[in-house]
Amino acid sequence: MQPPLVSVVIPCYNRARTVELCVRSVQRQTHPHIEIVVVDDASTDDSYAVAAATGATVVRATTNGGPGAARNIGADRARGEILFFLDADVALEPGSVAAAVAQLRADPGLGAICGVLRPESLLSRGIVAEYRALQMYHWWLAQEGPTEGLHTALCAMRAEVFRQLGPFDPDLRHTEAPEYGHRIRTRYEVRTTADISGVHDHDTTLRVLLPKVFLRAWASAEQVRPGEVLGGATSRIVASVMVLAGALTLPLPLVVGAPAAVVPAVALTVALAADAGTYRRVAASRGIGFGLRFAAVHLLYQLTSAAGAAIGTARRLTLRSTGRTRAAVGMSR
Repeated sequence: MQPPLVSVVIPCYNRARTVELCVRSVQRQTHPHIEIVVVDDASTDDSYAVAAATGATVVRATTNGGPGAARNIGADRARGEILFFLDADVALEPGSVAAAVAQLRADPGLGAICGVLRPESLLSRGIVAEYRALQMYHWWLAQEGPTEGLHTALCAMRAEVFRQLGPFDPDLRHTEAPEYGHRIRTRYEVRTTADISGVHDHDTTLRVLLPKVFLRAWASAEQVRPGEVLGGATSRIVASVMVLAGALTLPLPLVVGAPAAVVPAVALTVALAADAGTYRRVAASRGIGFGLRFAAVHLLYQLTSAAGAAIGTARRLTLRSTGRTRAAVGMSR
């Protein structure tokens, strides 16, 4: 049987630093029949020129439409039987495309197959980049198998499935993945496997990471619809909620007396227990000292995420009470 043509679609916005590494990693794939379509989403840096120099097909969007819109442009241009969506700041491991093809061909009920990110950062270094690499690795790898989420950083589906379901919602910049995952799961299974993997270039400072986390959590909570799944595993949600609860109740001892200090202490204990597996794995692989630094950044991450989600949820409930819809509020941010 002749191997299918796989179209690797790479949305790219201001990724001149990494897009060549991304494309070269696709060119080194063991699967023999691949076309590469880079969609430059109106970048303001040299992304277009860097990508074009690799020999990939590069399509330039006239306006910045976000990753979902860029994937749609690439899918329209693609000729492959299978679409493999890959972020421009991810370098793909060599056997990933072949693994995606094998799993999609073996199971007609599989709508999308997603990969995991390796526990290291592609170019960026420092505690924040190292934290994010390990956090995403342990969270994503823990989901190996059937999943309710859709990791669009590296995922593949048959082109016919994409045509059946329609394009990514171009009005969504932060929540196009869960919305599309919900659409897929109405007809097919979504699965995650470590056989598909890549190395991501992570943010290096809290000043960059935390606002991004806050905005995504806010938008996700505000835009969520019945049946869509946000936040991942229950233990993650519990941990984030408990971190926020601990932060909000810290002033209690000043108001009602010292015994009230038990409330934030219990909340923090529950949060740490809910993520104990992640903390143990990180400490075992990187040492206690790094594990403590990881925990400090992780607590800040969870606090920021929970705060954004709380505001988004409150806004969604307010809009619902006034009869306004998601489309009406224009959440394209």
